[in-house]
Amino acid sequence: MIGGRQPLRGKKPADRRIRVERPHARYFRYTGKGIMTAKPAATAPTTAIGRFSADVRRVFIGKPLASDEESGERLSKKKALAIFSSDAISSSAYATEEILVVLLAAGAVAFTVSLEIAIAIAILLAVVSTSYRQIGQAYPDGGGAYAVGRANFGKLAGLVAAGALLVDYILTVAVSISSAVEQITSAIPGLLPWAVLMCVVFILLMTVGNLRGLRESGNIFAIPTYLFVFSALTMIALGVYQVVALGQGHEATNPLPGAPSALEPLTILLVLRAFASGSVALTGVEAIANGVPAFKKPESTNAATTLTVMAALLAVLFVGITFIADAYVIVPSPEKTVVSQVATTVFGTDSIGFYMFQTFTALILILAANTSYNAFPRLAAILAQDNLMPRQFGFRGDRLAYTLGIAILSGMAILLVILFQGDTNALIPLYSVGVFVSFTISQSGMVVHWLRVKGPKWRGRLSINAVGAVMTFVVLIVVLVSKAPYSLLVAVIIPILVGIMLFIERQYDHTSKQLEVKRGIVFGAPRRHERVVVPVPNLSRAVVQAVQVGRALSEDIQVVHVTENREAGERLRERFEEQFPGVPFVIVESPYRSLIRPFVAYLDVTSQDKEAMTLIIIPEFVADHWWEQILYNQTTKRLRRALLGRPDTVIAAVPYRREKGHPAAPVAPTDSIEPGA
Repeated sequence: MIGGRQPLRGKKPADRRIRVERPHARYFRYTGKGIMTAKPAATAPTTAIGRFSADVRRVFIGKPLASDEESGERLSKKKALAIFSSDAISSSAYATEEILVVLLAAGAVAFTVSLEIAIAIAILLAVVSTSYRQIGQAYPDGGGAYAVGRANFGKLAGLVAAGALLVDYILTVAVSISSAVEQITSAIPGLLPWAVLMCVVFILLMTVGNLRGLRESGNIFAIPTYLFVFSALTMIALGVYQVVALGQGHEATNPLPGAPSALEPLTILLVLRAFASGSVALTGVEAIANGVPAFKKPESTNAATTLTVMAALLAVLFVGITFIADAYVIVPSPEKTVVSQVATTVFGTDSIGFYMFQTFTALILILAANTSYNAFPRLAAILAQDNLMPRQFGFRGDRLAYTLGIAILSGMAILLVILFQGDTNALIPLYSVGVFVSFTISQSGMVVHWLRVKGPKWRGRLSINAVGAVMTFVVLIVVLVSKAPYSLLVAVIIPILVGIMLFIERQYDHTSKQLEVKRGIVFGAPRRHERVVVPVPNLSRAVVQAVQVGRALSEDIQVVHVTENREAGERLRERFEEQFPGVPFVIVESPYRSLIRPFVAYLDVTSQDKEAMTLIIIPEFVADHWWEQILYNQTTKRLRRALLGRPDTVIAAVPYRREKGHPAAPVAPTDSIEPGA
C-alpha cells in the first residue's frame, strides 16, 4: 500500500496522534488487492501544449469518458434508427433516378415499367432485411456478413465479405455526401463551382460529430433524419392524392428530353440493368446487423425491431417517389435530380415546401454517411481483435469512439470525392459491387447456418435466405457486367484488401509465436554479465547524471566519445579522468565525420562475451519548451534508431531537466555528438 500511518508524539506524555499519508489519493483509488484504478488527474496532461490540446479536444468532442460509462453510450431504438438507418432511408432520394437513367435509353415505353421494378426491389428489400434480422439474432456480437461468412464458409469468405463491407462503407460516405451537395446545387445552382469543397467540409463535420461518441452523434443526427422522413411522407401523400384523387399526371411521349436519338429495345437485359441500378436502395440495410452491440439491452431484439421499421420506411419512400415520378413522367436531368423534380411537381416551383424538402433531403444525405461512421470503425475493430487489421483500430478514444477507424474512413472518402469531383453517377457503380458481394455471402452463409443449426421454423428461414442469395447474386453479376469497367475496379480492390489482411494476420501470428512464454517455466534471477557503455559528447550535468546511473548498475562501465578532432577529445578525456577517476574513457576518432556508425561498429568489435548484456546509457537533455526540442536530442534519436533491434542490447535514455534558477555549467564546445544528445 502506498503511504501509511505514521505515529506522532507531542511534548506532553499523552499527546500522541496518528498521521495518515495517502499521496496516491489524488491520482489513484484502490479497487481490490493489488489493484489501483487511475483517476482523471492521473491521465491529465502535464505540459502546456498537452493541456492546450486537451482543451481543444474537449471543446470539439467533449470531455473524456471512462470505460465503465459505455453502457450509458448505448443507443435506444429511436436514436439507433437515426444513426444506423440514415444511409438506407436516404437512398430513396437517388435510387429512383438510377432506375430512370437506365430506362431512358429505351424511351417513353420503358418508363412504364419503372414502378414494377421499384416494387420488385422492395420485395428484395423485404427478403434481405428479414435475413439480416436473423443475422442480428444469430450473431449478436456484430460483424454482419463477415461474422456469417467466417462462421459458415471459413476465414477466406469472411475476409471477402469484410473487404467488400469496408469498401462499401467508404463509398457510402463519398456517395451520400456527393448526392447531398447535388441536392443543394439543384436548389441553388450558383454553388455548383464549390461542390467539391462543400463535400470535404461536410465530411470533416461528420468526423467531428462522430468523435463525440455514439450517444452524442445520435442526439445531433436524430432530428434531421425524422424531419426528412416526415417531409418525404408528406410529399408522397400529397403526390398520391394529386394523381389518384385529382387525376393529375402526364402521358409519356417520345422523344423524352435527354433520351438518345437511337433508342434501345425494352429487353429483359435492360430491365435487369435498371433493377440492378435501383438496388442501391438496399445499401445500408446490413449496418444494423453489424452494430448490434451498440444497442441497449436486449440488444438483438432492439436491433431487429429497428431493422423492421427501417425497411418499412425505406420501401414506402422508394416506391412512393417512383410512383409519382412515373405518373408525371419525370426524366433525369444533369441540372436537377429526380427527387427535386418530384418535390417541385408536388409542392410547386420555388415554394416553401420545395425548399424545406430539399433542405431536409440534403441533411439526410449528409447524415447517411453517419451509418458508415458507426459501422466501418466497429467492423475494423472486430477485424483488429481477430488480428486481421492493425490493433490500433481497436483503440477507443476519449469519447469511447474508435478514433483511428473514423479518421481513416474520412481520409479515404475525401480522396474519392476529390478524384471523382463529387460525381454521384460515377461513384455509384463502385458502390453497388461491395454491397451485393456482402449480401450474397451473408444470405448464402445463413443457408448453411440453418442446415447446421436447424431450430424452430428453420425451413422457412432457410427458404428466405436461399431466395435472397439467388436474387442478390443475380444483381451482383448484372452490376459487374453493366457497370464495367468501374465495377471491375472494386472487384480488384477487394482481393487486394483480403491479401493485406492475411499478411497482417500472418505477421501477428509469427510475432506471437516468437514472443510466446510457455507455461510451467520458472524464471530465476538473471546471471548474465552486464556491460554499460555511455556515449558522451562533452561534460555536462546531463552526462554526469547518465554516467552515475551507469556506475550504479554495473562496475563494468565505459565512456565513449566519438569525434573527428583528436585534440579536443584528449582535452575532454583529461578533464573527465580528473572528475571521474577510475571510469575508462575511450576516444573513437572519426575521420569521415560520421558519429553513429563508428559508435555502433565499436560496440560490435568489443562485444566479445556472447553471454554479456550491453546496456547503452544515453544522456538526454529535457528542454523547457516544446519549440526547443528541435535544438536538442536529434543525434540521440538517430542513435536510438540505429541501436534498435541490436542483439543483447538494452537502450536506456536518462533524461535531465535543468532546475529553475540553476544555470547549466559552461562547457567548452566540441565538434562531436551534439550537446545534450
